[in-house]
Amino acid sequence: MTTERTDPPALARVNPPALSPPTGFSHAVVATGSRLLFLAGQTALDPEGKVTGDSLPAQFERALGNLLTALRAAGGTPADLARVTVYATDVADYRTHAPQLGRIWRRLAGRDYPAMAVVGITRLWDEQALVELDGFAVLP
Repeated sequence: MTTERTDPPALARVNPPALSPPTGFSHAVVATGSRLLFLAGQTALDPEGKVTGDSLPAQFERALGNLLTALRAAGGTPADLARVTVYATDVADYRTHAPQLGRIWRRLAGRDYPAMAVVGITRLWDEQALVELDGFAVLP
């Protein structure tokens, strides 16, 4: 499958002025594409199945990279992401690193933010994992 497209995006971001200005997410996303892509949760696993990175930013970068790899393999681009959920084992640490995580997001995925949520959890499947991202995309 190719990842280069010339057709218009299948998503419109909606950020009403009556809500607080979004930082690193969109309040709503309207989907007009024809195919839904559901992306499984991705952590900082390397190709051998080992968690890499000993900090939240390092693991976030790898987990986001893994999510984008699955997205591109299915023919999508970061602009096609409609929804992403971030599961963090330490929300306070996530908030502390939010500016750095935002820079990582923009470098890897651009400035088209999906609807997002950060959910604090006790632990992930792999005990060494600090963060997991899942989501869905709308493909034309």
